[in-house]
Amino acid sequence: MQLQEYLSDEAILTELGSRLARLRIESELTQEELATRSGVSKPTVARLEQGMPVQSTTLIRVFRTLNLLSSLDGVILAESIRPMDTLLQQGKKRQRVRKSGEHAGPKPKKPFVWGDER
Repeated sequence: MQLQEYLSDEAILTELGSRLARLRIESELTQEELATRSGVSKPTVARLEQGMPVQSTTLIRVFRTLNLLSSLDGVILAESIRPMDTLLQQGKKRQRVRKSGEHAGPKPKKPFVWGDER
């Protein structure tokens, strides 16, 4: 199955679990061996392979054991480098997102007047 945007979270977890199980078997590891090498429990590996949610640190440990960490670089890029941005920012990293039309604060409608200046 190919992972698609329209799939439910459960379907994606099930597919990832079956893929990890296949890779574990191809690596000639039992669930117990994968769990020991990854530093997690055997039931956790079983839950992962069944498509149940697990902590992200668990997933990273299993990926590391199965030599899959480098494949994450293809999924989530470290940062995109666009030549024009490099020229414009001159080494400044963007830290916030501001939607068009937003400004730093509300503009005063009338100039401030003290109560006794009427």
